Amino acid sequence: MTNEAHDAWPRLPPLPDWQDTCTTVHMWTQIAGKIRLVSGPWINHSWGSTLYLTTRGLTTSPLPHGTRTFAIDFDFVGHALRITTGEGAERSFALRPMSVAAFYRRVMEELRALDIRVAIYPKPVEVVEAIPFGEDEQHASYDAAAIHRYWRALLQVNRVFNEFRARFVGKVSPAHFFWGAFDLAVTRFSGRTAPRHPGGAPNCADWVMVEAYSHEVSSAGFWPGTGIGEAAFYAYAYPEPEGFRGYPVKPQAAYFLNELGEYILPYEAVRTAGDPDRTLLDFLQTTYEAAAELARWDRAALERREGVPPFI
Repeated sequence: MTNEAHDAWPRLPPLPDWQDTCTTVHMWTQIAGKIRLVSGPWINHSWGSTLYLTTRGLTTSPLPHGTRTFAIDFDFVGHALRITTGEGAERSFALRPMSVAAFYRRVMEELRALDIRVAIYPKPVEVVEAIPFGEDEQHASYDAAAIHRYWRALLQVNRVFNEFRARFVGKVSPAHFFWGAFDLAVTRFSGRTAPRHPGGAPNCADWVMVEAYSHEVSSAGFWPGTGIGEAAFYAYAYPEPEGFRGYPVKPQAAYFLNELGEYILPYEAVRTAGDPDRTLLDFLQTTYEAAAELARWDRAALERREGVPPFI
C-alpha cells in the first residue's frame, strides 16, 4: 500500500474511546437533519432528510425557506457550525464541548437571527435513550481529533460508495448520511415491491420503516460501530432471501452477525488491506450478489459494465 493510501484511510480509535463525542455529535446532526426534513418536500425513503459529505464536514445542502435558501454546515476541519443564506448572510459558532441542549438553543437562535423560523419534533429518533434536545445536558463531549478522523474516513467511504453506485442503472440511492443511525449508506433496488416491513426501530414511527422498505433492497453502509465496539461496514437485504447468510462473500474478514441480521466488515480490515478500495468494493459487490442472485433480480437490466458510460 502506498503512503498516500495509508494516509487517506485514517486509523480510528476504538469506539469506547470517543463514544461520548460520537453520541453528542450524533444528536447535533439529528437537529440539523430534522431542520432539513421540515424545510423541504418529502422524498421517498426519507431521502429528503439526509446529510451529505463536503470537503470540510457535513451539510444539509441548500434548503428552501419560502423563496429564500439556507444551508447548515458542520465544519470538522475548522470545528465550527455555519448557517448561510442565499442572500450572503452567515452565522456561525465554534464546535466545542457543549451539551445537546446548548447546541439546540444556539442553532435556533442563529436561525432566528437570520429570520429563519422552523419548528422540529424536538426528540431524537432511532435511539433507545431519546432525551428531548432541549433537556439533554448529559451528552456534552467534543473530541475534535476523533471527529476529524471519523469525517476523513467518511470521505474515503463516500468516494468508494459512489464508485459502486455508478455500476447500477436501476433505482439506486445517493451515498448519503442518515442522521437517524449516524451512518453513510447506499441502497440498490430491484424494482419489485417488498412485504410490509414490521417496523420496530426504537423511538421511530413504524410508518417510516414501512415506507423506507416498500421495495426490495440491497443496502450497504458504514457506521462508528455502536453495539460492536469498532467502526465497520454493513450489508443486508430486505426481504432477506433464503441462503443469504451463508453466501460466500468477500473479503475473508467479513462475517454475518446474527444479532443485527447483517454482514459486517471491520473498518480496520479495509484500512490495513493492500488495496483498501478493492477490498471494500469486493464486500459491496459480493453482498449485493448474495441478494440479487438468491432473490433473482434482473441483473442484466439493472447493471452496467464497470467504467462504461451509458452513452457509449
